[in-house]
Amino acid sequence: MTRDDLIALTPDVLAALSNRGLLKRATKEVDAGERPMLTEDTDGAVRAAYPDGVTVTLPVRGGLAAGICSCPAPGVCRHLLTVVLTYQRTHADAPGREVAPDQPAASDRQAVPGHDAASSHDAEPGHDVTPGLDDAGSGGEPWRWSPGDVTDEELAAAIGAPALAAAKRRLRRGYTAVVHRPDAADPVPRVELPTGTVRFLVPRQIGYARGDAADDGGESIALAVWACRAADREHPDRPEAQVRVGGPATVTDHPALDAAVALAADVLLTGVAHLGSGVDARLAAARRDLDAAGLRWPLLAVEDLAGQLEAYAARGARYRPETLADLLAELPARRRAVVNAGATPPERVLGTHEPAETPLRRVRLTGLGARVRSSGGEVGVDVVLAHPAAVSVLVLRRAYPVTGDDPPTGRELAGRRITGATLGALAGGNVVSESAVRSAAHQLRFAAGRLARTTVTPGAGDWSGLPPGLLARDPDALAAELAGRPPRLLRPRTAAESVRVLALGEVRAIGYAAGEQRLHATVTGVDGGTATVTATHHAAAPGALDALAAALDGTHGPPRYVSGTVRRGADGLVVEPLAVVADTVVVPDLAPGVGDGRLAGAVDARPDPVAAALGAAAALLAQAAHTGLRHLPAAFPERLRATAAGLAAVGLDRCGATVAGLAGALGADPGEPAVRAWVDAWIRLSVTGESR
Repeated sequence: MTRDDLIALTPDVLAALSNRGLLKRATKEVDAGERPMLTEDTDGAVRAAYPDGVTVTLPVRGGLAAGICSCPAPGVCRHLLTVVLTYQRTHADAPGREVAPDQPAASDRQAVPGHDAASSHDAEPGHDVTPGLDDAGSGGEPWRWSPGDVTDEELAAAIGAPALAAAKRRLRRGYTAVVHRPDAADPVPRVELPTGTVRFLVPRQIGYARGDAADDGGESIALAVWACRAADREHPDRPEAQVRVGGPATVTDHPALDAAVALAADVLLTGVAHLGSGVDARLAAARRDLDAAGLRWPLLAVEDLAGQLEAYAARGARYRPETLADLLAELPARRRAVVNAGATPPERVLGTHEPAETPLRRVRLTGLGARVRSSGGEVGVDVVLAHPAAVSVLVLRRAYPVTGDDPPTGRELAGRRITGATLGALAGGNVVSESAVRSAAHQLRFAAGRLARTTVTPGAGDWSGLPPGLLARDPDALAAELAGRPPRLLRPRTAAESVRVLALGEVRAIGYAAGEQRLHATVTGVDGGTATVTATHHAAAPGALDALAAALDGTHGPPRYVSGTVRRGADGLVVEPLAVVADTVVVPDLAPGVGDGRLAGAVDARPDPVAAALGAAAALLAQAAHTGLRHLPAAFPERLRATAAGLAAVGLDRCGATVAGLAGALGADPGEPAVRAWVDAWIRLSVTGESR
């Protein structure tokens, strides 16, 4: 029998299952004729013998992870890779085969998402299904398949009966997932689970499914398959589907969340300026109860709220009225979404069942740059790393106290060391770690341990291999994608959720607005569309603007990629850069310099009356939260009405109506109606600003 699973292993899949260095070495050996002697058992197992005595066995089931090699190397070694490459070369010219060894083979049992209603997807998750046999419509495109067609018998054979039983116990409790269907640009289906991401690397070959969480025993693979079944049944035509699988009906009774919302209301009514010490005990109780209830996103919001109150009490620079107001609105916004059964599943709104931390299996990360921040007597660095296997971004955070009058700059911080490497090397390098731990908020840490290993190698900025979920080629298409996201107040509270890499076509113009100390650059994507790259000078990174201007102007060769935080602006996509790739990787915030370069191409900042009106309204509502709705001066309602009129004058009638509604709700003794009106107004302003 021919092992279609081995022939279907593309170079990208083999690299994902091992690493590119091992794959290059194995490829060179095969190209040089250093190939093992292959034999096949009647059951399809492939055996190999090397001249030096090393033997390899690749059983039919279990993928490469089930391969057995007599060499001492752990995991998928070069011998296993060489066997696969040799097998592919041997069968490349076999009669009747039209598949090249570097192309995935179409399965005999493919299924197109959204096919006939009588298909196998009518089965409930956790029950056997009959794989769809109709291959019509696939058009010879092997990526058109669904992991939901995998039967429970195939699951049991791939992951084992104990893991399947554990998955069924988890199914009875219920869970949520986001299913990303394959397409021509990204042919690998993947499923985001609360505990990690599972990718199905080879069509119809469940043994090659791979999760990024360590030591789950295969349970996540079964949960991902069942999530695909639910998505194929409920949302057959969506490229991305959020589903709830198994468990009882959605519970809307969350006492811990209600208590947190009530606490936020009391803070809003009383005001930060008038709070007493009694709020500390309530904050501690809210954090404890939310943690016990597994409500991860409200818990993180309450922790941030506690941090803001502590900063204000200590007269720290970390306190910001706008941040406080945002947190006071986020808690009731999440509660409303749960009660009102919005389009986003409640588990995604509340972070239910998100583990506090997830140890990852051996991971490969790509440095996308860094951001330097300074506030509250400390200087911090956020090193941003792409996790391509999970199509996600992780943030490694470090903070250093400022002990003197001369705080360290980004250039000095770039030399600080962690895991044996400098922060600068991490920000632009390639990281391979066996000790990475990811928090629910996608913050990264490296666990200490004698056997844990982390290596960092210099990066050349070869970001072309990043998956489409991280790498954008058309800014206009990325802006449309951002527009389809849920409101920020309801999204998962993950760090760097808006970080993307943009493949550049050309840099059309670079200008500097001296009054704002802001650099602007107009760029195009490699597939068209335009974006604005913008950065503002700050003292913690004095050389950032000079380094950014030089990188975009071609000093280090033609710029090919820019990474950064992306958002929608009035004129399209806006990128706040983390790094620029030309002939080298430039991380502006960690660059040398004192900011004395001459930035050419002066531009005048265009007035934006809509942004100005939204900003004025948000500042006024934040002032109300700081002072407390019960302690506002008598003239405050009139200020609100004037602000509402300003919003209406620029066409924001609904925003103006909600702000005017707050003015009408204030009285001698504001209570729950005033809180509701304030939350309504803040949510309206937030969503409007985000959707511009």
